[in-house]
Amino acid sequence: MTSWQHIAGADDLHLNLILRAEKLIEPYIAQTPVLNCPVLDREAGARLWFKCESLQKTGAFKFRGACHALLQLTPEQRAAGVFTVSSGNHGAALAHAGQLLGVRVRVAVPHNAPEVKKENIAHFGAEMTEIEPGMAAREAQIARWEAEGSQLYIPPYDHPLIIAGQGTAALELIKAHPALDGLISPLGGGGLLSGTAMVGHSQGIPVWGVEPELAADGKASITANAIQPAMPPISMCDGLLTNLGQHTFPIIRDYVRDILLVSEDEVKYAMHRIWQRLKITAEPSAAVVLAAVLKHRAYFEGQSLGLILSGGNVNLSRLPWQED
Repeated sequence: MTSWQHIAGADDLHLNLILRAEKLIEPYIAQTPVLNCPVLDREAGARLWFKCESLQKTGAFKFRGACHALLQLTPEQRAAGVFTVSSGNHGAALAHAGQLLGVRVRVAVPHNAPEVKKENIAHFGAEMTEIEPGMAAREAQIARWEAEGSQLYIPPYDHPLIIAGQGTAALELIKAHPALDGLISPLGGGGLLSGTAMVGHSQGIPVWGVEPELAADGKASITANAIQPAMPPISMCDGLLTNLGQHTFPIIRDYVRDILLVSEDEVKYAMHRIWQRLKITAEPSAAVVLAAVLKHRAYFEGQSLGLILSGGNVNLSRLPWQED
């Protein structure tokens, strides 16, 4: 297997790497809009600026990191192809980036991933393999494909080049609204939150992460000062069901103010409010940011906050708030 660590520019993470990533991926990504809704402002008691990565190519922020990673490959690495494991959004992002750049992509995805995400992966021409849910199955599949030979594993979140690509969303947000009092990002494996934290730290803007109560391994990791295993995959926030990585953990530990937890019902309510008021779809993993601000109204009251809506790949025929 070709070593991921040998890709140029992967030695460490800092703001300059994120700035370079921004320039490199600019021709390929969508510069997503930042929306505000006075009704949601009043409900939250704060000024909310929503960075709508649901309108990013492939419907999620993941296209930024995937595109950045593939643009770093040598001609030999591109010719050999790449693989990944993903709950859906990273797989689709890598598939589309591979399609654009002429790189063969294989994706392993949990069989219970939302159909819309599996369809997205297939639509962009990736070779898809379904596996059991949970981190053990992911790690076993990675080991099997690594043993086959020359293809490069592109991780969903735990690498400086992925983190740098994801950090460009926060970079765009603070360029549009520089006078923010805080940034709020979902937390799964930590790629988006790590990139957001690096950008926020560079500008003196505090950053919060948000997890579901049913997938709170990130909060537990910070409390224990050691990476904790992922919890059983039962939360509706399918994109947040992974544990922190060796690269993401120290960044989040050092640069994130706190990890806020939200319930499944709070996520459903936030999804509904985003649908009603912003007129866009937010998948559960994205809606956690609004859920957290509404839950902690007294804490954030009067502030101007940047919220990263990480994605919008959700089955429109089975929206969670319609299932009760």
